[in-house]
Amino acid sequence: MLELMDSLPEWLLTRGSGPCAVATIVATDGSVPRPLGTSMLVSGGGEVLGSLSGGCVEGAVIEAALESMDSGLPRREQFRYTADDAFAAGLTCGGSLEVRIQPYLASIAAGSDQVDAGSAGVGELRALALAMAGAGGGFPALITRLDDGGGRAVVVHDPQAISEQDLHAELIGLLGAGVARRAVGLMSMLRAGQSGLLKLADETGECTDNPPTLLVESRLPPPRMLIFGSNDFSAALLPAAQLLGYHVTLCDARPVFARQERFRHADQVAVNWPHHYLRAEAEAGRIDGRTVVCVLSHDPKFDVPLLAVALELELAYLGAMGSRRSHQDRVAALLEGGADPEKIARMHAPIGLDLGAVTAAEVAVSIAAEIVACRRGAASHPSGGAGVGGAESGGAAAAVVRSAGTGAAFRSLKDGTGVIHSGTSLPDALVPGAVKIS
Repeated sequence: MLELMDSLPEWLLTRGSGPCAVATIVATDGSVPRPLGTSMLVSGGGEVLGSLSGGCVEGAVIEAALESMDSGLPRREQFRYTADDAFAAGLTCGGSLEVRIQPYLASIAAGSDQVDAGSAGVGELRALALAMAGAGGGFPALITRLDDGGGRAVVVHDPQAISEQDLHAELIGLLGAGVARRAVGLMSMLRAGQSGLLKLADETGECTDNPPTLLVESRLPPPRMLIFGSNDFSAALLPAAQLLGYHVTLCDARPVFARQERFRHADQVAVNWPHHYLRAEAEAGRIDGRTVVCVLSHDPKFDVPLLAVALELELAYLGAMGSRRSHQDRVAALLEGGADPEKIARMHAPIGLDLGAVTAAEVAVSIAAEIVACRRGAASHPSGGAGVGGAESGGAAAAVVRSAGTGAAFRSLKDGTGVIHSGTSLPDALVPGAVKIS
């Protein structure tokens, strides 16, 4: 339900004290549109916040949620692909999912059967929303107990910093002291920003038929994308990167370029020599294995020292713009400076997938597509843009140089024209739409 927390307080406010229900995906199998933990809220009037499948099962979930609010009891529904009944709710993608529906009633009389059955009041959902809002713009985690029928939950405001002792104290109210001690593995899930089900064994280490079960929803801060160079390509890549969920920093040593109005939507603009900035960020611990670095400056006095620093870091992706000829010169400079050929071979250069891109916007799409392919481990995508197949002929150094050579022109016109990629000497000034940076 984390994805709805920003909208939840206002959604509840506009609907008064009426009942509602939260439908949450608690199990998946095969290909499904949304991951475990995704939630959808349904009001007593049938209004909806969120989506579970993009339309495949929502109608059936809304109907089940209204019935759950009428009965005051939680329920579970399973959806899967079925070829026997064309009108049945199911997933056309072929997978299956299980949805847990928790009603939150307008009022629950003390001592009623609904309390015994584990139903909750809408006030509890409001309190949960307020607790999430109290995280102060951080990245809290949500831990919900599923087996007791009441949908009780606790909010962990800072899952990256909470101690084992404090986490145990949070869990006591949810599980009881004895069971809370058996929540082995929960801390590692929170630290890694993972979401999933955690079923707790009994004192003997065995799982019962209905073990205490926690739905853990946690997330890490957004991964970083560092874009070096202020030009048309970086201006186009910036919104594409933010659409993919990256926290985007634009860095350029020249204030007159970096502080242009078109870059104001960047999460951060740094005016510094690129290699100095990247080294300082790494030393401060702000670079990790999810970080993406895109070198778009297309100028060796910036590119070479920057790449020398970047090659020594554990990055999710490192790509550099430039023709095959300019990349060959970069590789030679890096090798002369003592860079490891194996690390150079992991660099993506020329940057981006070969989509036949011409405009800055199309180049941004090609770069974003290559980053997604790397992030998702696409089987058809090589691990680096240079050095593919290098081990078969002359080792990594030979592979790097060969991949940077002046072969056939790429159709991916990443710096404005195909002939630049073929290694000819057409000046940037003559390239339609090219930006000369010096």
